[in-house]
Order: sequence, then structure tokens, then C-alpha cells
Amino acid sequence: MKRNHLILILKALLGVVFYLTFDVRSVEAACSLSSTSMVFGTYDVLNATPLDTAGSIVYRCTQRDHNILITLDRGGAASFATRRMVKGSEQLLYNLYLDAARTVIWGDGTGGTQAFIIGNPQGNNQDLSVPIFGRIPARQDRGIGTYSDTIILTLNF
Repeated sequence: MKRNHLILILKALLGVVFYLTFDVRSVEAACSLSSTSMVFGTYDVLNATPLDTAGSIVYRCTQRDHNILITLDRGGAASFATRRMVKGSEQLLYNLYLDAARTVIWGDGTGGTQAFIIGNPQGNNQDLSVPIFGRIPARQDRGIGTYSDTIILTLNF
């Protein structure tokens, strides 16, 4: 696999609506990245059900002979198992997943996580979409406000 890569920044905010957005940090000529926002809606600290959402990461590569590896970092957390958003000294735990069942944590392949890997994807110079699933566990007694975290997404090709 070539050492070329793209890095995106995920920013997570929680207020009335929680959403993730992706901002391009650097771009290589052979591939590009974009995304859709992930909107959770309003987080209710008394609800016994986790708050789930889904979004997508879209990439396009102009060359066909390559493999794709997309990794996410831990953000401001010490481990992938408990990513966290912060507002001052308060923390709100959440995580990002590769699967809709939210059992496979999307990371860099370490600490019990998996990265998104696809060998020689078809669709040369076409948008290819990768779903990303988010979850805020239920019953976290936190104050109202905006919580944030920054996740770096890396595309190796």
C-alpha cells in the first residue's frame, strides 16, 4: 500500500442537536474525501435507550490499482473503548462504529478496533460511500450545553 494519505478532522458537538462534521485538513491529488453530517437529535439524560445516528464518508480516487484503508483516531480520549466529548470538565461518552449493530468500533486496528479496508475498489473516479454509525450510551447525567471532540480520519491508498 502506498504511503499517500488524506486526513480529515471530525468535530462533534452536543447541544440541542448533536452532529459530526468532517473538514478536510490536507488533500492528495489521487484521492479526495467528503462526508455528510451525523445528526443525533436531542440527547435526553433520562432516556434508557442509547442515542444512535448514522452518516457517511465519501471518497473518490482517480487511479484504480490501489487499496483503501480508512482509520479514525481516539480523539481526546485515552482509549477507543470510551471516546468522549467534553464541555469544560464534564464528559459525554460516545463512539463511532463500522457496523449498524454498533459492535465493531471504528479505529486504527489497535485496542480492539477495526479500520475500514477495501482492496482495489471498483468505481474508478466515482464517489464511493462508507457508512459510519454513532452512539451515545444512555443515562449519562450531564449538563445542558455543547460538548465537543475532534477525531482525525486518515485515508491511506
